[in-house]
Amino acid sequence: MTEKEIIEYVKNHPSGKVKLAITDIDGVLRGKYVSSEKFLSVVSSNIAFCDVVFGWDSSDVAYDNVKFTGWHSGYPDTPAIVDIKTFRKIPWEDNIPFFLAELSGKPSYVCPRNLLQQVIGKAEKLGYAPYFSQEFEWFNFEETPQSIHDKKFIGLTHLSPGMFGYSILRSSLRNDFFTALFDQLKKFDIPLEGLHTETGPGVYEAAITYSKILEAADRAVLFKTSVKEISYKHGIMATFMAKWSESLPGCSGHIHQSLWDKKSKNNLFYSDKDPNKMSDLFKSYVAGQLHCLPFILPMLAPTINSYKRLVEGAWAPTTLTWAIDNRTVALRALPLGPKSSRVETRVVGSDSNPYLAMAACLAAGIYGIKNKLKLQAPTIGNGYRDTAYGSLPANLWEATQKMKNSAIANELFGNNFVEHFAQTREWEWRQFSKVVTDWELKRYFEII
Repeated sequence: MTEKEIIEYVKNHPSGKVKLAITDIDGVLRGKYVSSEKFLSVVSSNIAFCDVVFGWDSSDVAYDNVKFTGWHSGYPDTPAIVDIKTFRKIPWEDNIPFFLAELSGKPSYVCPRNLLQQVIGKAEKLGYAPYFSQEFEWFNFEETPQSIHDKKFIGLTHLSPGMFGYSILRSSLRNDFFTALFDQLKKFDIPLEGLHTETGPGVYEAAITYSKILEAADRAVLFKTSVKEISYKHGIMATFMAKWSESLPGCSGHIHQSLWDKKSKNNLFYSDKDPNKMSDLFKSYVAGQLHCLPFILPMLAPTINSYKRLVEGAWAPTTLTWAIDNRTVALRALPLGPKSSRVETRVVGSDSNPYLAMAACLAAGIYGIKNKLKLQAPTIGNGYRDTAYGSLPANLWEATQKMKNSAIANELFGNNFVEHFAQTREWEWRQFSKVVTDWELKRYFEII
């Protein structure tokens, strides 16, 4: 639709309202409904969001250690701009109009969508058109928000029992829900390449159709919330925690990436002259990610829980490794042909903020290209056993300190963002560190 047609749609929608959202540092959509009249009055200028959406954590607890906003600033409104190109109709909400917004003023380093666009700009200056897509795994439960809290997150009912990855049978068990996901996401402009059951009780996996990187990130951010909203309609709750249970597989958010020429006609990762069909550009891109991974890891694995997925033998990488079509390494190269050559970053969890995760992947790859980094030898066999080039940081604190003190991270994303983001991750660690867990009670209460 043209901008004029979008405006007419908003004017004529019988609901008389528009849904707006902005994405916070954790990848959570924060938004509101506004009247159609209000929307039309601000669509070509600015709309205001209280800047607390960038000054608190995922539980709405205000940070006590960030400069951007806080009690010291009084939590004022901050200007944001609606990106009219993100227009969608929400099919499970009577097709009301929906738009994404982003910060428009200074400083904007706290806005994940802005950060990604800055990284995209650097890639485009070098003549590259990045195409990305993200795929997600997640658990589904026959629960409601109230029932989960009443049960204290214990003894929850999975959508289906048993371990049935790629099961045609299990996909028919709640086919109403399965079909609604595929069909309604497509109507919401989040087309899926595939949707299937994954190994684990009530686990699904979806691969979002690839696109230019900003659209890919928008789709990924909206996918997670859309799945949760569609789930509500079917009496189901979805979780994108990286590791729901210590005894079950974790949930990934793998990101597939390729660089094309300015006109998006040629995949620059492919070369028919190379034995492995990998161009020198492709090799340097992969080398850049491997080099930068220890310093950008919190952008790919941003929570305490993220690191409980990154353990040996759990289908998630732990070492700084790459190989062609090997699912035990950090970077899985797929030089499949002139149209489909790409790299899959397997470190990324389903709990990631897609804007930050994609910004990290692209910036690290471009770093490798600009510095003409040479690609290390590929892993042969089990990537968990290949520690020749090092391992990933083991927890959020360790990863955050590496990023915070990294000249590379500051070069890629700017000092202001790195400082702010590191402070939010340190806050997350502090919130966890002071909690007495069930594990501690069971282990120490009687015997120590």
